[in-house]
Order: sequence, then structure tokens, then C-alpha cells
Amino acid sequence: MRSAPTILHLDMDAFFASVEQASKPSLRGKAVVVGGLGPRGVVATASYEARIFGVHSAMPMAQARRRAPNAAYLVPRFALYRSVSERVMGLLRALSPLVEPLSMDEAFVDLEAGGTAWDERSARLAGAKLRADIRAVTGLTGSVGLAASKMLAKIASEQAKPDGLVLIEPGTERALLGPLPVRTLPGVGPATGDHLRRVGIHTVGELAEAGEDELVRLLGKAHGHALFAMALARDERPVVAERETKSVSVEDTYDVDIHDRVRVGTEVRRLADRCVRRLREAGLSGRTIVLKVRRYDFSTLTRSETLRGPTDDPAVVREAAARLLDSVDTTGGVRLLGVGVSGLADYTQEDLFAQAAGVPADDLPHEEAETVPAPEPETPAERRWPAGHDVRHDVYGHGWVQGSGLGRVTVRFETPGSEPGRVRTFRVDDPALQPAQPLPLVPRRPGEAEGAGAGGGVRAEGG
Repeated sequence: MRSAPTILHLDMDAFFASVEQASKPSLRGKAVVVGGLGPRGVVATASYEARIFGVHSAMPMAQARRRAPNAAYLVPRFALYRSVSERVMGLLRALSPLVEPLSMDEAFVDLEAGGTAWDERSARLAGAKLRADIRAVTGLTGSVGLAASKMLAKIASEQAKPDGLVLIEPGTERALLGPLPVRTLPGVGPATGDHLRRVGIHTVGELAEAGEDELVRLLGKAHGHALFAMALARDERPVVAERETKSVSVEDTYDVDIHDRVRVGTEVRRLADRCVRRLREAGLSGRTIVLKVRRYDFSTLTRSETLRGPTDDPAVVREAAARLLDSVDTTGGVRLLGVGVSGLADYTQEDLFAQAAGVPADDLPHEEAETVPAPEPETPAERRWPAGHDVRHDVYGHGWVQGSGLGRVTVRFETPGSEPGRVRTFRVDDPALQPAQPLPLVPRRPGEAEGAGAGGGVRAEGG
């Protein structure tokens, strides 16, 4: 483990909810919950104001509504979140070539590799500047942890929340870890935590006192050795800049179980096409097609088929997924479907054939126009106005949907830089009201390209 706290861990504060609050002046300082709003929806992120009521990520949305009935409940805007995330990750890459993203709102940075920090003072300055830059570019806050290892940097950022910076000085690690609960350590989930508690081990200090042999006996060789090392603050894992993508997949959960076998087949084909679009956007192909089916009784089945060579052909993926579906009994109903592709490669079987024939891959006939599915039919009116999404009215300008139903849609007209706006209600088919792109969370700086502003220039929604 290094001798200076030059590994940084950034965790954006309540990221999705904070983006929504920054975008909507009337929600600042209010309880905001982002997630699926259907009967089976779950919370993706809750603002700190909502967490006071016990609302947290992965909680069923129905339970969240009971705990915080007056919170604002919004449908995620993933394209906007990704756009803001790209700006934050750009700030991190300016600090070092070694940036290891864990998700849209979390990453490790090796400051030493970028020459940004080499001791405690320079690391603290780099962390403080990063927090200021994030606020200036996005209007959001992030918590920063600095330490001599990844494990400790992540623990430090958790202690810094919200909107703080914690640096763990080398030599103080054992004293800091000792009183913390064992669940603080990576790899200690609910089951391992319960197992350790039953034998009287509650804290990291007690874990270290138990000894390596006892932990191996209790947890097995690999897990026991790893946890003992972490209890002694030993963590030699490097910051890894790129992680190899192992699979590409998409899935949908349905508010009402699907019983119609024809509808199930249609949904699988639609998911296969979405999966292929993601493959092509990433410049990948794959050999193994995977189908996931969660039935009415919550039982989950997966089926897979491995092809002779990698493909990104929508027709091939659709046909393989349909064959896999034939082997699954959907009697009783289906609540979730997913299609994925694994065994990834950066070429397709068609490319190899072209190379063998001396034909450039770009000269091959394209099937894009034939294989991309036709636009889906119009959805019901209420579904066209998801809560929290952006709209524009010919008279009143930019706003966002507060709610819709019974043939009406309620809109609050405000922008990220305005005062809290007024609320108006319209018919869902009002021709003056149209969906709109999100506005930048902060004004663009002079000379900044259109679409490069934090949260601006969102071109497409993905997932």
C-alpha cells in the first residue's frame, strides 16, 4: 500500500435526485424520489430530504409513497444523467489517466499517476479543487475520499457525505477501521455479516482480533484471507482505467403480467432489437444470446445459445431469442423479460468473411434499414407525459410534467436558472404542448460548444 493518500474516490450526492433538483427550482430543498412509478417500481435514488422519512434506493415505490406521501415522484431521465456524468468524468480524466468509473456517479482516480498529487497536502488541494470544479460545471455536489488505498478512499467518501471531503492520513488506518461495523468492508454482505455476528464478530477490530486462521475456518480460504487483509487496512488493488465489457443486455419489467404468448414473443423481439442497437453503439458483437424470463411467481429462468461466430445482426439475435423462448413455459404470466449478448468481440463473423474475400467491411451491403424495427404505435396519452420529463408550450415556454391522468397533464413552467414557476393544466392532446429536451443545469461558459454544457445537448434516451 502506498505511503501517501493519493487515491481519490468520488461519489456524487444523491445523483439522480440532485440532477432533478438542479433542473427544477421548485424542488430544491424538497423530498424528491426518482424511479419506476408503476405498481412494481423501485426507488433509483432519493434526495437527502426524502431519506429523512426512511426512503432509500431499491425500496419498492409503493413503500416509499407510504413513508413520504408528499415527496415529488419522478420518472428517470437517464440521457440527462449520462450527459452530466460525462462532464464529471471529464473532470476526473483531467486529473489522471487512471480513472476507474464504477457507475455514472462514482469513480476512483489515481492522482499520483497523473502527477496531480504526491503527498497529503497536494492530495487535499486536488480534492478540494475537484469539488469546486464539479459545482461550477454541473451545479451539483460530490463527496470526496482520499486515502492510500481504494478501500479506504471509498470509506472516506462515505464519511464525507453529503458534500464533504475526508482524507485518511497514512498510519491512522487501523485506528479508523477498528470501531466500524464489519459491513463497512467490501465483500461483507448481509449473509456474511449475519454469519459473523452469530459468532460474536461485529466490528472490523474484532475481525482482525479473530485471526486469519479463524476467518478461513468460518468463511473459506479465499474470503477469509481477503477479509483479514482488509481488516488490517491492507488493500493493494490498483486503479484500473478500463474494464472489459462482458455482456450487453436490456430488460423490461411490466406493470401487469403478460399472459398472451404472442405478446411475449413480440416483446422478446423488441428487446432483441434494442440489445443489438446497444451492441452496435459500442462497436461490439457477441456469440452467446441470453434470454431472461421472470414469471408471475417471481421464479427467474435464463436460457442461452452460443453461435458459431460473433454477430451484431438483429435478425440472428431475434431468431436465437425466439428459439430460447420456445423452451420456456410462460403459463401463468410473465413480469420481466430480458435479452442479452455475451462472449463479446470487436468484430463480426461477416467482417471475417469480408476480409477473406478482400472486401472492406464498409462495402458490405447494410441491412440497417430492413432490420431496425418500425416505430412503435402511439402509447396511451398518460404514458406520453412521464412525471418529471421536459415539455415546451408555444405560449408559456419550457416546463416539466408534474403529473397526468384523466385526459389532463399538469405542467410547472420553470427552468434551471429561473425562480419557482407557475403550474398550469392542459388537455393531453393540446397541440401547443410538446416533449422537449432538457436544458443545461448551468449556463454554458464562453466558447463552449453547443451540446457540451452540463446536462445540455441530450440527443437520445437509452437506459
